[in-house]
Formats: sequence, structure tokens, C-alpha cells
Amino acid sequence: MSKNVIVVGHKNPDNDSISAAVGYAHLKNVLAQKLDSPLTFIPACLGPLPPESTWVLDAYGIEPPRRISHVHTRVGDVMTADPISISMDASMLEAGRALRKHNIRSLVVEDEQGRFKGLISTRAIAERYITATDELDDASPESSMAVATSLIESLSQKVSELMFENVMKLDAEDVLHDVVDDMIASELREAVVVDEAGRAVGIVTRSDVATPPKRCVILVDHNEVRQAVTGIEEAEVLEIIDHHRIADVSTANPIKFINRPIGSTATLITLEYREAGIDIPKGIAALLLSAIMTDTVILKSPTATDVDREQADHLARIVGVDPTEFGLSVFRARGGDADMGVEELVGADAKEFQLDDNTILIAQHETVDLPVVMEREQEIREYMRKLAKDKGYETVVLMVTDILAEGTQLLAEGNRKIVNRAFGIECTGKDGTWMPGVLSRKKQVAAKILG
Repeated sequence: MSKNVIVVGHKNPDNDSISAAVGYAHLKNVLAQKLDSPLTFIPACLGPLPPESTWVLDAYGIEPPRRISHVHTRVGDVMTADPISISMDASMLEAGRALRKHNIRSLVVEDEQGRFKGLISTRAIAERYITATDELDDASPESSMAVATSLIESLSQKVSELMFENVMKLDAEDVLHDVVDDMIASELREAVVVDEAGRAVGIVTRSDVATPPKRCVILVDHNEVRQAVTGIEEAEVLEIIDHHRIADVSTANPIKFINRPIGSTATLITLEYREAGIDIPKGIAALLLSAIMTDTVILKSPTATDVDREQADHLARIVGVDPTEFGLSVFRARGGDADMGVEELVGADAKEFQLDDNTILIAQHETVDLPVVMEREQEIREYMRKLAKDKGYETVVLMVTDILAEGTQLLAEGNRKIVNRAFGIECTGKDGTWMPGVLSRKKQVAAKILG
């Protein structure tokens, strides 16, 4: 039986997070097929796709990652799928034979359109038998014959006459711990999982929820609970592939944990392909290359290493492009800064960091047209102040990074003293501060503020 493993990046996913999830899931599925493993690896994301990710995925015909909101155990993770069904017009004799044949306690009852109508169970049959014996007033042959006749007649009764209709209905995506108490308190031992069309797709019993399984997850491009998918504490983390600082995700067992000080998680994924001896398809190569280019600002960021450059060249040969020109095309795919919604401009690539008891939000927007972005400064600052108020951030920092000029205009709202102390600057509420050579949030901004 196949078991799904979610491969997922961080909240507010950037291109590296998306590309790493898709690329690594593809590699793991190829390896699983070679090893005849029952595992299926599903790439996922925790928010909308960045425009550049969408552009590459569309250009190379790659299916986008599945968007998820949590990894709590769901009803669908514990249900018995494809339950045995029977028609409402079937006889109790047919129902009894089906129950015995499949060695189960209940049958799903369907109408002519296949929609769920109720359950017929061994309990219903037993109750019918008990009802018949209640009619036995004495041990006379006549009374015994009447009971026998009643039981024989019951065999031809329609299932619809004896089925349980008051059955708890669930959705496969329901979070299991949200429905367990109601299910245990229900009259029946089972709950039925129905789809949007009203068809039964599974059955859940009380024993199914006694020891529910954990969902299996591989984390890419992060290893911090604050940035991870909701419910990560309940999940089983199988692997972590990352290039950031080691944070606070913990596991019950030893796992594969790759963490290297390089410019992009996509670089690590590329190395994993090469180490495994697996050819990288052109589309996956383009996706990984795009991530290296965006995460290292076309290899200009101080986080870029010789390893990143080597893997970028390798991927570019597979795709048949010049890496720098391809990188510029990826950045241009983000669209016009003048028309971009302020929520996207500020929040599309934003990460939370903990500084003592305070939470700092550091966002980054990379552009090839800094003046256009700065024309919207008042709107941007108003949104940053709203974020600080609504989310309780001590400080909100926005890096507007000019790819061509190789520097960043730094804007801060909230407690600016934190930023001023870190960089020895006088960051005010107007114009921001130009910081030449500052391209990396991780290495040049977050490290300074958190240090």
C-alpha cells in the first residue's frame, strides 16, 4: 500500500522553497521506483506561488506543488477507503452474505445514483433476530414456528428497512482530532467519509482513531518551527535539506539532515541528483537553476559559493541557456513593480525571526527598477506599520534589493533602534537607507540584527 510523504518548504514560499520541494520530490520518486518502495513523495507549498515559479513551471510543463495548510492527521489518513456497498433494494440475505464474504461489520447502503444513504451492519441483523425472539411467549411449537417464520421473512426484507440512517458523516480533509470526540460519542461504531457528490469513499471506526498515524514530511529550505507548516509537531519529519542556520525542529529518531553554508537549497538538491547518479530532466533543471539565480541574486550575493556556480553551470548546460541571461529572465517574470499589490510586494518573501522576546519580520523584494518601487514608499510604509500592529511585530524591515546596482534600500517601521544599532545607521521614516553591496537577507541583514 502506497504511503504519501509531503515535501514542503517554508511559509511565504520563495522560488527556492518551491523549486526545492518540486525537485526533491521528483528525485525521491525516481529513487523509490528503483527500490520498489511504497512511498510516494508529494511536493507541496504553504502559500501562493511566486510569479517567477509559475513562469518556470508553465514554461516547462511541470505540475505545480499542492497547496496545503497543515500536516495534522486527517480523517483520510485513517479511513478504510473504497468501502463495500450494497443497494437499498437488496435483501437482508444478500447483505448477510456480503458481510460474511468480506469479513466486515458494516456495508455502505447506496441509492441508484451511488449516493450514501445509510449503513447495514451485523448489529442490525442481530437486533432483528432479538426482536423476533421477543415474540417467543412460551416454548410451544406454535410459538417457535412463529419466530422461525419471522426470521425467515426477515431475510427477504429490503436493506433500506433495517439500515442505520443516523450515521456521522465526515470529509476526508477533516482534521482528525477535531472529530474524534463526536465520533466516540456517536451511537454507531463507524463514521462514513463522503465526497462532494455524496458518495461514500471511506469508513472510520473507533479502533482507527485509537492510535492514529503521523503524516510523514520532508522539510526543504528551512528547519525552524516558526517557519514550518502548521501541525509539524504532530508529524514525522523524515529528512531536512537546508542552507540556513540550524534552528529548533526536533525529531524522535535520527534522520537525514543536510545543511551546508551555500547560496540555495536548489544547489543541494542538484548535488543529491548527481550523487545518486540520476539524470535531471530539462524542466526540473530549469526550475532548480531559477532558484539558484533568485536566491543568490544571479550569483552576486555574498551567500553564493563556488559550489553554487558549479551547479548553476551544470544545470544551464542541461537546459541549454546562459545562466545569467536566464536569471534575468526569471527576475523579469515577477512582473511590474508599479502594478504589484502592496501585500505581495512586502509580504511575498517575508520571514519572521525571534530576537529575545520580540518577533522581527524581515521582508525582501528584489527588483530591476528601484525608483518605481520607491515611488510607492508611503503606501509601502503604511502597510508595514499595519503588519507590525496586526501581527505584533517589534520591527518590520523591508529590503528593496536592486539586482543591477547590487545594493539594497532598507526601510524599517516599528522599533527602528534595533536596525540602527545593528548597522550603525540612522534609518528614519522617510527614503530609507541605501546599503551598497547588501544583497543577502540571511547573511547580511538577519545575522546582523539577530547577532
